[in-house]
Amino acid sequence: MAKTDLSAPKAILLAVQAAINADISGLRFLIARYHKAFRTDVVLRILLSFLPESLETSEYVPFVQELASGRHFETSDSEVDISAVEDISDAEADEEVRKLHLLPLTLPSTSQEAPSDPLILFLICRAYRVDDQTGLITQLPELVVPFLDHSEYLRTWMISSLLPLLRLSYEYYPQDTTIQTMKDFEALNDHTALELLLSKTGKSGGIEGNNHTNVGRDLRGLVGPWLFGDTHWKRRRLQRDSNFEGQTVLPLDQELDAGSDLEDDKCAGWEEVFRWITSQASTSWSVSVEAIEHWDGPGDVDLGGYEDGSVRLEERLQQKLERQYARAALAAAYLIPEASVEALTGAQRILTRLVNLLDLDKIPTLPAAAALLLPVSNLEDGILVPENATFLRAAMLGQDNPLTAPAMTSISILGALITSAFILTRNSVPCTVRKAGELSCLQDEKDQMSTLRALIQSVENGPKGDDKYWIRARNELLWLRDWGHGNGAEDVGRGILGSIQRNFLETQILQALLANTRYTLASSIYEDPAQKILEKKMLQDAVITAALKAYDNATNANRTRGGVKKCNDILKTFPHAMEGSLASNRLHHLLDVTHSIGSFRLVLKQGEPFTPVALRVHSDPISIIGKILEQNAHCYTKINELIHLGEGMVLAGLTFNDVKGRNIIKAEQEVEQITIAKKRITSMCIDAALTEDDFETAYSYVMNRLSSVASEAQTRTSALGTGESAEPPPLVLDDWSWRAALQAGKYRMNSHTVRPTHLGNASGNPEIRNLEQRMECLSQALRIAPPQTLQGILHVFRRCEEELETKIRQEAEQEAAWDQRADQTTMPGSFAGDPMPTTLFRDTSSALTRTGAEAPMSLIDLTRASAAHAQRSLTAFKSLSGGTTKGQNPRQVSSTAESLRSSGESARGTTGVSGSTIRKRDQLRNAAVGTLASGIGWLINAPMPPQASSTSDTDPDSS
Repeated sequence: MAKTDLSAPKAILLAVQAAINADISGLRFLIARYHKAFRTDVVLRILLSFLPESLETSEYVPFVQELASGRHFETSDSEVDISAVEDISDAEADEEVRKLHLLPLTLPSTSQEAPSDPLILFLICRAYRVDDQTGLITQLPELVVPFLDHSEYLRTWMISSLLPLLRLSYEYYPQDTTIQTMKDFEALNDHTALELLLSKTGKSGGIEGNNHTNVGRDLRGLVGPWLFGDTHWKRRRLQRDSNFEGQTVLPLDQELDAGSDLEDDKCAGWEEVFRWITSQASTSWSVSVEAIEHWDGPGDVDLGGYEDGSVRLEERLQQKLERQYARAALAAAYLIPEASVEALTGAQRILTRLVNLLDLDKIPTLPAAAALLLPVSNLEDGILVPENATFLRAAMLGQDNPLTAPAMTSISILGALITSAFILTRNSVPCTVRKAGELSCLQDEKDQMSTLRALIQSVENGPKGDDKYWIRARNELLWLRDWGHGNGAEDVGRGILGSIQRNFLETQILQALLANTRYTLASSIYEDPAQKILEKKMLQDAVITAALKAYDNATNANRTRGGVKKCNDILKTFPHAMEGSLASNRLHHLLDVTHSIGSFRLVLKQGEPFTPVALRVHSDPISIIGKILEQNAHCYTKINELIHLGEGMVLAGLTFNDVKGRNIIKAEQEVEQITIAKKRITSMCIDAALTEDDFETAYSYVMNRLSSVASEAQTRTSALGTGESAEPPPLVLDDWSWRAALQAGKYRMNSHTVRPTHLGNASGNPEIRNLEQRMECLSQALRIAPPQTLQGILHVFRRCEEELETKIRQEAEQEAAWDQRADQTTMPGSFAGDPMPTTLFRDTSSALTRTGAEAPMSLIDLTRASAAHAQRSLTAFKSLSGGTTKGQNPRQVSSTAESLRSSGESARGTTGVSGSTIRKRDQLRNAAVGTLASGIGWLINAPMPPQASSTSDTDPDSS
């Protein structure tokens, strides 16, 4: 059949058959032969509808290029095979053509900028069909690239749609089996599309391994091309209900007054990118740091070489996006949640990158900044105020947030906060940039004090012997308070410790130096008269506090070891400052007392050895001496040492504290407290001696030690008053001495009693000697006891008197029996019947001699003996010792006790008689019956009784 015999419908059917068979050469020959039957759009629709999508692009791209050029295909003399349509009529062929339903050359996008060129529409639609049917998008660049110069729309589509997906699925992350079609990708909103493009960013699985170096590459090669066509083939709007921290992003036109819808559309996608960067700072800060460090912002894009060189953002829009990018970088530094040196170093890297992008002066690295501690500049704008603390928690990207505004002030503040957080974190006090900002803005003294305590505690755990370390630590603490702008002690700091007074901060540093034995360094800094960093009173208080802390932490009472030694060394560090300090003097006495206690065995609580702090906080430190006496045998013999120990407790101010345990004793009260301590310790030693059955030592202490206490006790006590104007009895200061004397008077000798080493002129009978000594102890008790206790003491005295009389009588009977037996026995060598010679003198130690009934006597001795015998027959003493009669009152008992107290002085007034002739018990008896012996009292020089009439009314039979 000739070519003129082939109708247009039949030609189209033949072209469809050639396309189905991928016979590009036959299709080219058919179109060349019957070119009038084929319009360009019809041919492109036939190719789009029937050409197999799996066909290699290189097979048909030249044909499409020839078709797009508009040139006629070269014809050939060969005949066309028309056998497929030879048997059908033209009407049937036309009907078949109608049933082909060729695909239209239209795009799914409704954008008004969609092209009308059928070639561009064919290329994009063909790319969609290849992607949908085969997913072989790697062949699409070969289809599209040859025609990029034909249309700017095709170039934009290629860069913004095809290139990101091609890189994501086949170049950057080829192992990912999840492939997104281009149609679905173009239908995504900004937030979802960005999540898809950056879903693998910063995670393992990239061709570069598990690292974060691909973050900048992805932003540059995926996000940059995707946002290249933001207003050409799509019209996106930012979804305000995204899940990125719920932040509210204000319109960018408030900053640069852009105002057009076109700029808003272009900025919407970039705002989503900035929000993604800040969100990564909260979840994976290293990704955010890498993004900012390896990406220069919206102008840093990688279009794969498909751009024509004329594609660039407008200058005003470029500046607007760069400022917003800088704001996002500042916000990312604040949002890093991890308090570690690595995280803070990342924040410093962000700041360094931002400074470079803004072409500002270079800043040092974080360790260098912490070492230099330069003054922070640009702090006069009032940004660090409590009102701006809310911007640290919300609206980080807001245009009214002064902390993230891309300006010198906000950059300087961020650098200071990063350095402050680094100093804290490096010293084991974890702190984030946000927390440092809150400390600086709010200036809450409680929070800052808590931070300071933690920092001081951490610094104290540092190197003990490195002075450079401590100098650096002091400089850092002072810098954290004022950021390099503090000159005086009362100025208000601007740093994260700004609410803390400088004097207080200096005292804390001083105490830390002393706690770590940096004595020379502390003295050189704080005792230098040229500097006078602290006032003398503050310096003294700080030194005392540090010394007491060392003392309280001591576990050994030895002054040359441990905490007690450290306390002593601290006091010696500041000789000039501590000169004349009452607290220092008392602390020295405390050290002396502690060292002395260390020489004894002492356990205050079962299973817990004595520690120095137990002495300082004890409510009654004198009672510790009682514990020492209980736990150390024969310790009572060291009474002088123990009394000196008690005096040291008083001088250390331990015996007079307030309800909170603070020392409030005054210097004028020390003498009185020392006297009380002496009395208590002497009494304790007497009790301890009696407990260990050493009555001789107890007796010695009562007679020699308590005699000096008696007069003092008498000045503090008086008899009970009577009548309406009587005042209540005064406070008895000495309630220990008379009790100790009374306990000694109550002691009964037993088999464990320590025997005396010498007797002197005392009785050789130990029982009589013990009773005599007991009565002397009771006489001391009567002299120093309060009036209301005399009756009980007299009862004890009476029982001793009766026991003594019984013992003397028994001894006298034994001696008489012995003498009689000796008289009746013939002496060996004598003549029978010769009488024994009468002895003119008897042994003065005999019982009869002790009674005064036998022995050569003078007139005065005879008078004394008569008075003694008269005293035995009187019942007044019985009534006195048996209790107060109905007619007596306490004043009469007191009067009798006063007579007993004056008996010693009465005996001392006797003349012409040896002291060994009349014994102490005779003197006490003479005092008891003084009123009845007044008739002959002038012979023995006895004093007149004060109330003779009151004692003469006693019924003799009332015993």
